[in-house]
Amino acid sequence: MRIVLAPDSFKGSIDASAAAEALAAGWRSVRPGDETVLRPMADGGEGTLAAVLRAHPAAVRHDVPGCTGPDGRPVTGQYALLPDGTAYLELAVASGLPLLGGHLAPLTATTRGTGESVAAALDRGARRLVLALGGSASTDGGTGLLAALGLRLLDDRGRRLPDGGGWLAGLVAVDRSALRPPPPGGVLLLTDVTAPLLGPAGAAAVYGPQKGAGTQDVARLEAGLAALARVLGGDPERPGAGAAGGTGFGLAAAWGADSASGAAAVADLLGLDGELARADLVVTGEGRFDATSLLGKAVGEVLARAARAGTRAAVVAGESADPTVQTLASLAGSGRAARAEPARWLASAGAELARRAGR
Repeated sequence: MRIVLAPDSFKGSIDASAAAEALAAGWRSVRPGDETVLRPMADGGEGTLAAVLRAHPAAVRHDVPGCTGPDGRPVTGQYALLPDGTAYLELAVASGLPLLGGHLAPLTATTRGTGESVAAALDRGARRLVLALGGSASTDGGTGLLAALGLRLLDDRGRRLPDGGGWLAGLVAVDRSALRPPPPGGVLLLTDVTAPLLGPAGAAAVYGPQKGAGTQDVARLEAGLAALARVLGGDPERPGAGAAGGTGFGLAAAWGADSASGAAAVADLLGLDGELARADLVVTGEGRFDATSLLGKAVGEVLARAARAGTRAAVVAGESADPTVQTLASLAGSGRAARAEPARWLASAGAELARRAGR
């Protein structure tokens, strides 16, 4: 048999590459003669750079030391540069929620470090940018990122606003004169979010609380994003405008960025359709499988493509209410035990699937 292993990361537990390797090891322990093809997935967040580097051996990873983290502390940014001049970046590397270490900063967190990473890629000659938007710590509308590229955000006295979405309600003007132009090949944003910028389904209302925003904070952030929309122009109702705390909107309005499904883009990058056409089975998975898994997530993308290819598919998850899904929690005895040793239980899941395949 030819088995394609295409899991997403099991968030907070194990990344997609290590998950695929563990599943493959378990499978081979039962059926050593089968061919296992590893295609770890991502949906526009964690794991996107790893997928790029795996799919393009000629890509070069560059570190960007001294970037501004979401709370102002220095962090190391990163991007992957392909020979054709395309640079891939993950916003979460320099501006992600885990960088706050649990000390959330809903009003002051900034995307500036991602802008500094973008600037470094442009300085190295990047002619096109692909930015994965998952995992943002901020709700600043991408203004920190744009400020790092030269955009000046001004209050009613012509003073620059500090970083953070909590200050944006005082925005009355922007000065674009020093804003770097986008690269000639354009900018593509990868996301699994179709939220608009504003309103009850928008960036502040839906995702602000996940970043530490209370009720009053959400109202303040909403007012700031509304001010940004008035001053910057653009379409706040555009699907994906609310991605990464409104970064989807900011980059579309100021730089003409386009948006695409992160999971679909990664699947195309990996040549997943071709792999599925030659496979007997594809195994995908994630930390928790539920109804949202089929709505723009990596697992749903793999399952949809497998169905189109007529290839059998199986799902492994940390936890799930779906009885057809093999869960690590059931193998380990509890979700907590599974999260403590994810590689071990993913290998067990791979072995169990292989035993079923031989029946």
